[in-house]
Amino acid sequence: MPSTPTFADLLDGAKRSAVHLEMRDVYGVGSEAQDYARWQETGERDVDPASPYWAPWVDLVRRAVARGVAVRRARIVSEPVSPYIAYEHAGTVVNIGAGEQVRWLPRREASTIALPGNDFWLIDRRIVRWNHFAGDGSSTGGEISTDPGTTALCADAFETVWEYATPHDQYTISR
Repeated sequence: MPSTPTFADLLDGAKRSAVHLEMRDVYGVGSEAQDYARWQETGERDVDPASPYWAPWVDLVRRAVARGVAVRRARIVSEPVSPYIAYEHAGTVVNIGAGEQVRWLPRREASTIALPGNDFWLIDRRIVRWNHFAGDGSSTGGEISTDPGTTALCADAFETVWEYATPHDQYTISR
C-alpha cells in the first residue's frame, strides 16, 4: 500500500486541479475543537486568514492557486443543517478568500448521484486520498488510490455534485 501523503504534499504537487468532496454532517477534527466550542458558546468564528488556525491552510491553497490549480470543495449536507455544518458555513469565507471555490448540495438533491462511500480529495484526476472518519467524526486516517476506476468514480461523482450544487454566496443554511 502506498504511503499516505499529507494534504500539503498533495496540494503542493497538484498541477491542474484539487477537488474535495465532503459528505458528513459532523466532523470531530481535533484542531477545530477550541474554535468550535467558542463558536457554539458565542456565535463568533475565527475568520482571520492570518490566525494560527487558518494561516497554514490559506498559504497552502494560495500557493496552489498561484500555480494555476483550480481548488474546489463541495459539501453534501442534510437540511436543516447540523450545528457543525453551520459552523463550517460561517468559516467558508476564509476558504474562498484563499482561492477555493465552494458549493453546497442538500442531501435530498444527491439521491440520484452515484457517490463513493467516503470523503475524498482528488488531485489532477489521478490520485484519490480517502478521508476516513469514526462515528463521532474524528479522523481515522487517510488512504491513497491511483486506480483508474476509482479516480473515474470520484471525478464523475464530484463533477455531478458540483453541477447540482449551489455556490457558497448563494447558499443559505437552514437550521
